[in-house]
Amino acid sequence: MMSMTPMQRILTTLGHKEPDRVPVFLLFTMHGAKELGMSVKEYFSRAENVAEGQVRVCRKFSNDCVYGFFYAPIEIEAWGGEVIFRDDGPPNSGMPFIKKFEDIRRLVPPEVGQSKCLLKALDAQRMMKEKVRDDIPIIGTVMSPFSIPVMQMGFDKYIELIYEHKELFEHLMRINEDFCVQWANAQLDAGCTAVCYFDPVSSTTIIDKELYLKTGHNIAKRTLSKIKGPTATHFAAGRCYSIIEDVMQTGTSVIGVSVLEDIEKIKNDCKGRTTVMGNLNGIEMKRWTQEDTTRIVKDIIAKAGKGGGFILSDNHGEIPFQVPDDVLHTIVDAAHEWGRYPLQWLK
Repeated sequence: MMSMTPMQRILTTLGHKEPDRVPVFLLFTMHGAKELGMSVKEYFSRAENVAEGQVRVCRKFSNDCVYGFFYAPIEIEAWGGEVIFRDDGPPNSGMPFIKKFEDIRRLVPPEVGQSKCLLKALDAQRMMKEKVRDDIPIIGTVMSPFSIPVMQMGFDKYIELIYEHKELFEHLMRINEDFCVQWANAQLDAGCTAVCYFDPVSSTTIIDKELYLKTGHNIAKRTLSKIKGPTATHFAAGRCYSIIEDVMQTGTSVIGVSVLEDIEKIKNDCKGRTTVMGNLNGIEMKRWTQEDTTRIVKDIIAKAGKGGGFILSDNHGEIPFQVPDDVLHTIVDAAHEWGRYPLQWLK
């Protein structure tokens, strides 16, 4: 089979057919800073830095996507919240800006077109599009309306809100849904090919299935139906096997799978319906030898690669800053060697 462009490879995979090889999504956020010799804070200070850095690491590692993600608390920043930068890891949100439950009644969602930090991210995505055109998919990101309250108000208060203040919970969800849809569609308009919908609180690692069906599930169905492009649902290393059928009903095109679960079972359940993405352990990756890396990549491809509908990636949605280049190169090399279709070595 002739070699495909990354975009052709992904479109074939999403169509549940076998492309030339298994696609690889190395979801870099901070590695571009290393390439440009910058601190993490300086890197994210200008759209030009991020656009150049993300495209450089994409090409350096023969990645099949450019990651248009800045950092999770960029949305909190848009709401007027605090972002804490560090030199050896991703930025994080500071003190929650919802101090009391009644504060929710006064919240007004940010306007994307008036938010400096979001406009900077959109500018970076437009620059990425200019650099890669239609050859490489660009992936935008949103925090789900159901999961972002952990940063807006803190975990303990949010759990209390869900169980004890249902009217305020529904009010917050409506506000967050409006913002999420606006932000997702702005990224698609800026040139992103698809949007990753991060929804870790919906994972059964955090809440049980019964609560998910009453909350995160319905919220995802409403929100994804208004996003004007393909979406991938990612649980940021959380488990999802027991809700996999329900997740597929939300209309998502891709599901990110935890290393804690059996990717072969999930792939079999999703076969022909939803593409599976995963499930390399980003935390352990720092310690992998070349032999470890090749063995793990080969094993995942053996379990999930056959028939298309599979993207090799990490299981969290972000490659840790500490993962060395030689491990990342070995992941790609192993995928290129053992992921070439048809997977004749499995016969």
